[in-house]
Amino acid sequence: MKTEKQKMISGEPYLANGKELFTERQNAKELVFEFNNSHPKELKFRTEIIKKLFGKAEKGTYIEPPFRCDYGYNIFVGKNFYSNYNCTILDCAEVKIGDNVMFAPNVSLLTAGHPIHHEQRNTGSEYAFPITIGNNVWIGGNVVVNPGITVGDNTIIGSGSVVTKNIPDNVIAVGNPCNVLREITDEDKLYYFKDKKF
Repeated sequence: MKTEKQKMISGEPYLANGKELFTERQNAKELVFEFNNSHPKELKFRTEIIKKLFGKAEKGTYIEPPFRCDYGYNIFVGKNFYSNYNCTILDCAEVKIGDNVMFAPNVSLLTAGHPIHHEQRNTGSEYAFPITIGNNVWIGGNVVVNPGITVGDNTIIGSGSVVTKNIPDNVIAVGNPCNVLREITDEDKLYYFKDKKF
């Protein structure tokens, strides 16, 4: 018979209020509390906490406090990941983040969901589907990524978007619900700002 944790990891309906999952969430909360209340100069200490908390955190991982997550061990981060303030990752399922990814403030990756019908929902049952963020992705401020979503390589998600379906490689996508605005092309290598070319 599967434990509630095994059900959670495998994408089956599960109950989160059992001892095992409650204890693991409490452990994560303690580490997150230490991280969020550390002195701004304690950069090495913060890095150590993230490495202890996450399933994987490659070189160049930097997260601005405050940060929130459920378990931590389901978060796998590639090289050169930067997250600005108020990132929330509900990692009841795996969250995989590629190399060279940037999050603006208030990004939420939410693997957890609840049944549609109130009778099932009132039992406390929930589910979790994994989220994958590709390489070289930039996610704008106040973006919400829902359960089971994949965001492709080299893609930008515009501020305020709610991502409810997979987004392909090499595009700019915006809106609620988030849709592809256009492809990213070689012309985008010429970036203009106040009449200056970069």
